[in-house]
Amino acid sequence: MFCEGGGFPVSSSGIHVLRIITPQNNFHSMRLSSSVCQGLKALRNNVSVKFIFVTRVSKTCMSEQGITVKKEENFSEWYSQVLVKAGLVDLRYNVQGFIVHRPWLMRIIRSIYKLFEEELERTGHEPVLFPLVIPEENFEKEREHVEGFRAEVFWISEVGDGSEKLERRLALRPTSETAFYYMYSFWIQSWRDLPLKLYQSVSVYRYEKNTRPLIRGREFLWIEAHDAFATHEEALNQIREDMENSRKVIWEKLGIPFLFLRRPPWDKFSGAEDTYAADTLLPDGRVLQISSTHDLGQRFAKPFNVTFLDRDGQRKYVWQTCYGPGIWRIAAALIAVHGDDKGLVLPVQVAPIQVVIIPIYYKEAEKGKVLEKCKRLEELLRNAGYRVHVDSREEYTPGYKFNEWELRGVPIRLEVGVREVETNTVTVFRRDTLRKEKIPDEKLLEHVRALEELILEELKARARNYFESRIVRATKREEVEEALRSGKIVKMPFCGREECANNLKEATDGGKVRGTEIDFKEGDYGECAWCGSPAKQLVYVAKSY
Repeated sequence: MFCEGGGFPVSSSGIHVLRIITPQNNFHSMRLSSSVCQGLKALRNNVSVKFIFVTRVSKTCMSEQGITVKKEENFSEWYSQVLVKAGLVDLRYNVQGFIVHRPWLMRIIRSIYKLFEEELERTGHEPVLFPLVIPEENFEKEREHVEGFRAEVFWISEVGDGSEKLERRLALRPTSETAFYYMYSFWIQSWRDLPLKLYQSVSVYRYEKNTRPLIRGREFLWIEAHDAFATHEEALNQIREDMENSRKVIWEKLGIPFLFLRRPPWDKFSGAEDTYAADTLLPDGRVLQISSTHDLGQRFAKPFNVTFLDRDGQRKYVWQTCYGPGIWRIAAALIAVHGDDKGLVLPVQVAPIQVVIIPIYYKEAEKGKVLEKCKRLEELLRNAGYRVHVDSREEYTPGYKFNEWELRGVPIRLEVGVREVETNTVTVFRRDTLRKEKIPDEKLLEHVRALEELILEELKARARNYFESRIVRATKREEVEEALRSGKIVKMPFCGREECANNLKEATDGGKVRGTEIDFKEGDYGECAWCGSPAKQLVYVAKSY
């Protein structure tokens, strides 16, 4: 029997059970003696209780601590519950669009950062850190760029109590082209200084009206790489390299499928000649841009006077690119694409804890030998480079621990009880398939190493199959409308006109022309599926965040 305030009723056994509800509606069941409960009842209106009685928490408690909706039926609520209940974020910080990143999420994000930083440095980039603030005059130098971001910029204009105004306004960086290229005009003087390839891993700030954790925020995490070259050909090769770096990390290592598309002219990055962006598909049928790379041409080099003396003795403007893997959004896609009705499902490489070991014993006499084996397995795996944790908490049952670590997405669970000790085996559980198998002790390390790849391949196969099944072809307006209502990505012949794209977006409540495949060549593709005019392109259309 649970007590939710008002009184402390006694169960048939004479034992009181007090339900304590936390701010996030998680609870622990506390078994209290009759005398303690009666004492609390008498004092409940006069004192604050500062002590807690703890025993094992039953497996049924996870019914409320766990996810209470199905991902495919209510993705929005599922996503919100996973963020909070898996210990990823705390949304109670009292500024909209700014969230508290909790340790479990930060360890995932740090792993994603590391994967990208390794690829960037492998391909010749060097890390830097630029100031958070950008002076207003830097923004004004590239007109299209500043117009694209003006409405989203946070400005610092005063100090102290507000009585002292700054001589010039300073922007919290919404992106850093105008900071980097101001300095590039000093650093680049000769062909010998090229190529220059730098990146920083930072937060950026934009005033977004509608926010969603890890998807759209006023402060978010990313990497931005800014590169300068002597020729446009080198810059275009860098675009290809950026795409390959995205593929190696987002798909090969994280198992998130995506389309890399050339954005239409009206949807390119402010100040770019061309924009190429990676779109993945979330379970609610909306695409999420998770990475982009931009051909800037010489549009920033000229206003910032970034020039070099070439081998032929002529002073020339550099050609530039910028590349932005959206770390925040990649983390969101990782949660959304691989997660299931129990919570997170993580690839081994980015899981904060890769292997959790659960000791199972019911008698004090069994405790010593079970824990001894758990510690031995922990040492074996830790020495092999794995992040391992033995959950030896005595106040929780094994079933509770199973559910908790499944919610948090730990890829591999080892169960060690008396039978495992006596038979020199380990029960191994895979989070991705929810299956168990017995493995001899001497083969455990080999098995875990194999699972690292097997789990990733399983996640990739499931994600790819879903992604590809949601891309459909359409040649008629009605087919486009039906596909977008069904949460699918539409591939269709298109006239190429911005007016047609705007009409499509309005009529379908957000269906947006995302772009063409990278190497696509314009030609005769029959009639535009939306307006019936001659089609010059094959484009992808989807609703988006």
